[in-house]
Amino acid sequence: MKHNFKSLKIWQRSMDLTDLTFEYCKGLPVEERFNLIDQLNRCSCSIPSNIAEGSGKRTKIHFAEFLTTSLTSSFEVETQLLICERRAYGSQNKLKECLELVAEIQKMIFNFREYILKGDD
Repeated sequence: MKHNFKSLKIWQRSMDLTDLTFEYCKGLPVEERFNLIDQLNRCSCSIPSNIAEGSGKRTKIHFAEFLTTSLTSSFEVETQLLICERRAYGSQNKLKECLELVAEIQKMIFNFREYILKGDD
């Protein structure tokens, strides 16, 4: 199951989300540095990282497991962003953009995982 992860649109869009999330976090309160900011940065990096790692696995089932981990990290990002929304932290425009992109990525990962599982080895 060898995919060039850099050519996968889900990886590219996930990298976009990581960039956007890091930029959004610059506007969060400094007292959240070791809480929300750290958590958002780590889980946003986890999405493309797991896609990349899974792309090198031998079987479609192994790749799908890493896609599942990537998907669950995207739900974690979404939750952290919704916490920020409830607290009215940061730029509301950047927050909206992050939430829209994470929803797009969730659909893409889910659909790609289903495609991988149904395809031939």
